[in-house]
Amino acid sequence: MTFIIDKIQGRAATATAAADQPLIDLKPSLIAAAAICVFFIGVRGYEQAFGWTTGMDSFSGEFQTHWMLVLYIFGTVEVIVFLALLTYIWKTRDLDVANVEPREELRRTFYLLGWLFVYGVAFYWGASYFGEQDASWHQAAVRDSSFTPVNIVKFYVADPIYIIAGIGGFMYARTRLPTFACKGWSIAYVLLFVGPLMIVPSAALNEWGSAVWIMEELFVAPLHWTFVFFGWFSLAAFGVILLIIGRIQELSSGYEDVLGLAPAE
Repeated sequence: MTFIIDKIQGRAATATAAADQPLIDLKPSLIAAAAICVFFIGVRGYEQAFGWTTGMDSFSGEFQTHWMLVLYIFGTVEVIVFLALLTYIWKTRDLDVANVEPREELRRTFYLLGWLFVYGVAFYWGASYFGEQDASWHQAAVRDSSFTPVNIVKFYVADPIYIIAGIGGFMYARTRLPTFACKGWSIAYVLLFVGPLMIVPSAALNEWGSAVWIMEELFVAPLHWTFVFFGWFSLAAFGVILLIIGRIQELSSGYEDVLGLAPAE
């Protein structure tokens, strides 16, 4: 009996605390997106400062200092952040996610949209900006090889960041939202983070092929096809957003005034 009473009181306290939180809080996602942009602008400045002077020969001592050190440092930090983030999300998961109060589920759903926004920003930098930069560098400066400044920035700095954001958002949805935790697996959401994640092993194949064969530096080369194929998986975002919008419509009943959805009189 004591256990049941404690459980009821605990849920009541949780519901009270959740009611005090704003329904829509854009600050965390905006801060995270801004931090990502500022970071990558700084990375771009670092490339400009040292790419042409120390980035042409991967066997030189200067390359080891300015670029391989970047790989080692960021590779280590990203693995630690990834494991720490997933551990935190799992340890703080909702153990009774099937019975989340409607308002709290609605708040978490908007928070998930913030995760997706941050993921989109990180994915743009990794797969688009630095991807195009990588192609331009190999066409204008030095042929593709196992390690170049742009390869290190894209494959070992930028890509892992969007992978961390993507998997983190998926774990958040699976541990806190009944739509994703209690109704099976969302195929669209799985594709949304698995496809871009597969760009990394595709990069390993590409770097191996570039070291073995001297190819024309064109993005249409067969070794680059997997980048496009897995990049297309990002279109699954439309399926995820449609699923979320449908759930928001179900949950927003009674909160039209708060959300600005009340019909004009």
